[in-house]
Amino acid sequence: MIEKLKAAYPETECTLDYDKAWKLLVSVRLAAQCTDARVNIVVRELFSRFPSVNALAEADVAEIEQIVKPCGLGHNKARDISLCMKRLRDEYGGKVPESFDDLLSLPGVGRKSANLIMGDVFGKPAVVTDTHCIRLCNRIGLVDNVKEPAKVEACLWKLLPPEESNAFCHRLVDHGRAVCTARNPNCKGCVLNSLCEKNSVPTAPGKTGDEKGE
Repeated sequence: MIEKLKAAYPETECTLDYDKAWKLLVSVRLAAQCTDARVNIVVRELFSRFPSVNALAEADVAEIEQIVKPCGLGHNKARDISLCMKRLRDEYGGKVPESFDDLLSLPGVGRKSANLIMGDVFGKPAVVTDTHCIRLCNRIGLVDNVKEPAKVEACLWKLLPPEESNAFCHRLVDHGRAVCTARNPNCKGCVLNSLCEKNSVPTAPGKTGDEKGE
């Protein structure tokens, strides 16, 4: 599966736009229950108004909330971003920590966010279990009806070579968007067709087997 996805998506990366680690930390918090495309639009104004960790740490939470409101859950996200930037300023010299446990200690940062930072910013092995990853892992058969992100992550750590882990998760997202969609997956055009268990693949009336998901 690793090799087939690598051939299908040789270039893969996080779809959140960023040029500094702290910006990715902010963006991934905003991405909860929001599309990456919308986040990329919203942060343009946010980072233009507050172009540094210190600026964002000193910003009024209400002003942050007004900007990030289109991402949903604006109050909670603005509060977490403010507290997180204050911690970076006061405890880490304005830098994003390279320790997974330190990342997890930051306000609004969960395992998914911490893994994304570890993998994409610091180039360390990482397993990012976003919704596409969880859905595809269950459909393909890498996990058996496991929906909790932490449990899927634990399963993938056992299956994946560490050096392939981060890119594999990104490629699952690419594949989930391009081919293995939730409602109408293109099973016949899928590079994993012969390896996939096709769990919960929607079946059109009168179609079975390899015709699932046409």
